Amino acid sequence: MNAKKIPLRQCTGCGQMKEKKSMIRVIKTNENEIILDVTGRKNGRGAYICKSVECFEKAVANRGFERSLKTKIPSEIIDEIKEELKNESC
Repeated sequence: MNAKKIPLRQCTGCGQMKEKKSMIRVIKTNENEIILDVTGRKNGRGAYICKSVECFEKAVANRGFERSLKTKIPSEIIDEIKEELKNESC
């Protein structure tokens, strides 16, 4: 029997490769809307981060989200995603 392959994704904050299920996905939809995808199944271009506020702050500081999503991210959306991350980790 073959072992099942575990999908890995790179965190845009710390740069580590981790299992896809252990990370949070931020997507840009076809309507250019930036949202947090907790299911990991919504349509759109995705960027992955670890489930920590520190990695999120690193991704914002090094513009990892902007590179991955290929768009400028408004500060209101950054604040909204940060609040959702804080609520999720509690």
